[in-house]
Amino acid sequence: MSATGSSASPASCAAGHTEVTAGPGDAVVRRLCVRPGTVVSLVLRPRTDDKRWTAVRSSAPVLVLASGWRVDADGTAHASLRCAGTKGGTADVIASAKAPDVAGAAKAAFTLHLSVVPFTTQG
Repeated sequence: MSATGSSASPASCAAGHTEVTAGPGDAVVRRLCVRPGTVVSLVLRPRTDDKRWTAVRSSAPVLVLASGWRVDADGTAHASLRCAGTKGGTADVIASAKAPDVAGAAKAAFTLHLSVVPFTTQG
């Protein structure tokens, strides 16, 4: 499943496993609603400028843990985002990029706003 837009309704939140792919020409900010325990595969296609993907980080690692970061030879970057099993809340996952031959810190180039929405209990 490729996430393309905002999932505001809890009924439309992704569960289990989902994939978000972003690349040149796509929005630099996306929103995704997921259920606790969901694993999101983040795929960042090669950039068309002189910058390269350098890292991904979560604003709330207790809620969404980023792991498995790698960049393929063609410039495609991958990360696994594991959402907490019971907690709900929001986290921003930020992918940074920079030119390889330029000094200085990498800058945010893509942001995924994740909303983790717990299942409701009946009764």
